[in-house]
Amino acid sequence: MSTPEIVTTPVEVLDNLTHDRFELWASEPERTFVGFLGYRLERPGVYDLQHTIISESFGRQGYARTLVTKVLDQLREREQRIVPTCSYVQRYLERFPQYADLVES
Repeated sequence: MSTPEIVTTPVEVLDNLTHDRFELWASEPERTFVGFLGYRLERPGVYDLQHTIISESFGRQGYARTLVTKVLDQLREREQRIVPTCSYVQRYLERFPQYADLVES
């Protein structure tokens, strides 16, 4: 099983409850919004991951993979489940099956 490579730039993932999305922020050289993974709370403890959006200036550099990896790790720590509606998340789960246990059946 391969391990997802993530960017080396210091980043932070925040759960923006107001906008129903996990946001990725880079902290160097200054705090910058990178992108988000939108969700809908299907029911308590189950997140429907709907779309992954990365700012064009950060595209094709591994930030989407970093965002999804960090979100899935956070959800696992909180013992939450996912519904992978987003096509990027679906492909990610195919490539990294170690996260398949998070999928709500």
